[in-house]
Amino acid sequence: QVQLVESGGGSVQPGGSLRLSCVASGATVSTNCMAWFRQAPGKEREGVAVIATRGDLSNYADSVKGRFTISQDNTQNTVYLQMNSLKPEDTAMYYCVATTAARAICADVWSLGRPTFFQYWGQGTQVTVSS
Repeated sequence: QVQLVESGGGSVQPGGSLRLSCVASGATVSTNCMAWFRQAPGKEREGVAVIATRGDLSNYADSVKGRFTISQDNTQNTVYLQMNSLKPEDTAMYYCVATTAARAICADVWSLGRPTFFQYWGQGTQVTVSS
């Protein structure tokens, strides 16, 4: 089992920035990819960014490309999501997720369209972008 705990959410004005953190514990050696998903009220879950653990391969949804950056600190079992130029449409609950699937598959942008591909989910952290 893998436990994921997110932090860093909050309220920010349009154009502002936030950095989300996700600390993983438990059987982290088994995970090959970690990602961030988000879900706004009344909308489906949306994959935002994914990164291969113990590597530098990453991919992003078109809606956040150029504004968001996913990174990791393997020594701390932590994944980050740096969010810049935030827009009101970025308002959502953000979830940190992880999977044991093969790295070549899970790090592909394809995985961002399949939330059930990720076995482990955190409790989420709320991000609100409003003036």
